[in-house]
Amino acid sequence: MPRAVRTSLALLAAAVLTASCSAPAEKPSASSTSATPSQTPPLAPPAQVTPVLATVVAAPVPVPTTDGKRHLAYELQLTNTQAANVTLTSLSVRAAGRDLLVLAGARLAYWTRVLGASQTPTATLGPGQAGIVWLDVVLDASAPVPTELSHTIAVDLAAPMPPLLPAHMSEDGVAPVTVSTEQPAVISPPLDGPRWLDGDSCCDMTGHRMAMNPLDGSLWAAERFAVDYVQLSPNGTLFSGDRAAPQSYPYFGAAIHAVADGPVVAVLDGLPEQVAGRSPTGLPLDQYGGNHVVQDISGGGAEKRYAFYAHLQTGSVKVKPGDQLSTGQVIANLGNSGNTDAPHLHFHVMSTPDPLRSNGLPFVFKDFSLAGRLASMDALDAVMAGAPAPMAPGFAPRDESGVGPLVLDVMSYA
Repeated sequence: MPRAVRTSLALLAAAVLTASCSAPAEKPSASSTSATPSQTPPLAPPAQVTPVLATVVAAPVPVPTTDGKRHLAYELQLTNTQAANVTLTSLSVRAAGRDLLVLAGARLAYWTRVLGASQTPTATLGPGQAGIVWLDVVLDASAPVPTELSHTIAVDLAAPMPPLLPAHMSEDGVAPVTVSTEQPAVISPPLDGPRWLDGDSCCDMTGHRMAMNPLDGSLWAAERFAVDYVQLSPNGTLFSGDRAAPQSYPYFGAAIHAVADGPVVAVLDGLPEQVAGRSPTGLPLDQYGGNHVVQDISGGGAEKRYAFYAHLQTGSVKVKPGDQLSTGQVIANLGNSGNTDAPHLHFHVMSTPDPLRSNGLPFVFKDFSLAGRLASMDALDAVMAGAPAPMAPGFAPRDESGVGPLVLDVMSYA
């Protein structure tokens, strides 16, 4: 018998022995006058065998968004402890005894990736493999925000060992997490003008959401709510002429504004513009953001928040560490430096001054106009290749206030 199974059986046997020892040997007679109510505290729920380990990467912070809902976006890390495949058949997020989100079958695979294979949807974890399930719990705006979440995971085992590990089993109430009471940062937009497309942000399976940074022995989801801004021309295209030249993109060099009051804590400038239309290679870690500015927007509060403005035009940064910025102040120009394949502004809010070793935090804009929404995630590739942006039909533009952007939103900023 494998040692791990012997140990598990021994633990289970010990639990049974403890339970039997705590039971009374004889039932007291009804006439007994010496009997007193038992003072023994109730036993804890019995332990369950969980072949898949589960832990939440970071507690979710609720954020209202442009779809009129409230999103709790976070990640669940799973690890297969078995020497054979484990297939996830369903995963539910529960609060107060009810399901808030249920993923199963192909839908569960869509939201799941094995670490190191971010391009391949899967619901199967190999022996000893770990993976991430990206979760997006969507609540009606009027619904109460739960205080606690837990998870139920149903799995199929390729090498079951009944009765300890049956072929089909459920892990109930695992990875409990307290929902954060932190409020999203309230900021002004970092850009001016019409038709700014949110090309890569929460809450679908975008490149930003899937960017899990393994740094200093931990996983960091710094880009959980990050936005890549590109500007659509009046005819819906991004560039005219040579796709490889940053100057072919009319918004290249657009002014970038401070989103809030607060000091500059870090600056990098002088990195060259990349060739548009292809991804650079060989960049060291500290150049992934290209020319950039990090600003403390905590406002003196206990909750630390930092704004990250990345891929800035070389030589355009107008601020230095220690400068006290005012909301709306021009800090740099939009460029194409660092890890980028087209001119854009990468913007996100984070828990530390380190753009990669941080927990990504949600934010909402004070005021803006929601001009439209791209038709689908598949449309992004065509837009980046130069085709006019296909827009979602029947969309009525509207003014928004106090909500965060979603991927595919097209926004106009005054």
